[in-house]
Formats: sequence, C-alpha cells, structure tokens
Amino acid sequence: MTPEEIAQRLEILRVEHRDLDCAIAALGESALPDQLQLARLKKRKLRLRDEISLLEDSLVPDIIA
Repeated sequence: MTPEEIAQRLEILRVEHRDLDCAIAALGESALPDQLQLARLKKRKLRLRDEISLLEDSLVPDIIA
C-alpha cells in the first residue's frame, strides 16, 4: 500500500470508529440496552482501533537507536 492509500484507509477507519462511538452511546442510553449488541459494537471498535494503530505505525519509518 502506498502512503496515500494508507491515509485514505485511515480516514475511513476513523469515521467508522467515530460512528461506533455514537452508536454505543445511543444504545447505552436506551432503557434496556441490548448487552450482546453493545459488546459486539465495543469489540468492533477495539478491532478498528488496532487496525488504525497498525496503519499509523506503518506510516512512521523505523528509527534505529
């Protein structure tokens, strides 16, 4: 992947991550939140965070100390 492709993918992932934040907040505010759905959303959000971190790390060159 080129740096430009990585940057585009990062933007898509960040938007999805923010959307999940909103969905989790909305679901958590309901009278009887669906705990299974909430857990799935949180798990997806963590996977996105991991993928975002991995892509961000790939943009930064390794520095040998």
